[in-house]
Amino acid sequence: MKPSRVAEVLGQLLEQRWPVFIWGPPGAGKSSVVSEVAKDQGYEVIDIRAPLLDPTDLRGIPMIKDGIAKWCPPSFLPSAEKPGILFFDELNAAPPMVQASLYQLTLDGRIGEYVLPPGWRIIAAGNRAEDKALVYRMPSALANRFVHLDFEINFDDWRQWAIHRGIHPLVTGFLSLRTELLFDMSQPERGFPTPRSWEMASDTIETLGTDGNAADVLLGIIGEGASVEFLSYCESAMTEKEIKSLLRDPSEHPLPDSLGDLYALVSYLATHANKKDIRDASGMLLERLQPELSILLLRDILRRFPRFAAENENARQFVASRSDLILG
Repeated sequence: MKPSRVAEVLGQLLEQRWPVFIWGPPGAGKSSVVSEVAKDQGYEVIDIRAPLLDPTDLRGIPMIKDGIAKWCPPSFLPSAEKPGILFFDELNAAPPMVQASLYQLTLDGRIGEYVLPPGWRIIAAGNRAEDKALVYRMPSALANRFVHLDFEINFDDWRQWAIHRGIHPLVTGFLSLRTELLFDMSQPERGFPTPRSWEMASDTIETLGTDGNAADVLLGIIGEGASVEFLSYCESAMTEKEIKSLLRDPSEHPLPDSLGDLYALVSYLATHANKKDIRDASGMLLERLQPELSILLLRDILRRFPRFAAENENARQFVASRSDLILG
C-alpha cells in the first residue's frame, strides 16, 4: 500500500481492537504515518523501541503487599483513560523472547495483572528481511495476532508530504526527474537514498549550501551515485535569485528551457504557497507552463491552500478552461 492508503486504513482500523503491524523498508516513513494518524484523531502515542526491551520489562517487577506478591507494571505502559496508541517500533528487530513477551498483551490487552486501558490500540512496525536490516523471524503465534499492512514508497505521496514539510525545492525538483532515486538499496553503503535520508539532505543543503562544501556530507547521507547526480543537477539548476527575478514579472519573464529547472520552479512555488504574492505569481504562470506542469502546480498549491482556485482569478479561469485535464 502507498503511504496515503496505509494512513487511511490505519485510521479506520483504530476503531476495532485488533493490533496492526506495518511492514516496510527502512527510512520510508512508517513511524511518521503512525504519528500523523494519531495526531489527526487526537490519540496520544507511546513509542516503545522493542529491541531495547528485556523479556521481563513488560511484566514489571514484583512487590510484597499484605504478604502477597503483586506485580508493578512499568511506567511506560499507559494508564490514561483517553484514547491512545501503544506503538512498538522495530518490533521484529527484538529477540524472539522479547517478541514472545507480547503474546498476551497483543491478544487480550493485558499482561499479568496489567490491563490496557479502554480506547488504547496496539500498533507495531518493522523492516523486512529483504531490506538487509537486523530482523528476527516473527513467531507465528505472534504474527497471527496482527492485521498486517505492507508499506510501499510512492513518489506522489512523498512529493505531497515534501511540499508540506518544506523540503528544499532542489531536492523535490531533482527527484521529480529521478523518481527512482527516492529509494534505492541496490548499493547499500553507509548512506543510501530513502525518504528519510533525502529529508536529511534537504536540511544539510539549507545549512551548507550546494557547493563543494556539502559534497562530502551528502556522500554520507544519500551515497555516492545519488550525491554525484544531485550535485550535478544543483550546479545547473535555477537559483533562488533567478526564480525571484522571474516572479517579479511572471507574465513576461522568459521561462527556463530545462525540465529540471521547471520542476524546481514548480516546487519552489508550491513550497512557498502560503505567501499571497507567490500565489498571485503562480496564477499568472498557470497558462504559461506546459499543461502537465500547470496541473502539478495547481494541485500542489491546492493541497497547501485549498481556497487558491476560489480566491485567485487566474487560477479560477484556468480551472474552468482545463477542467478536462484536471479531472482526468
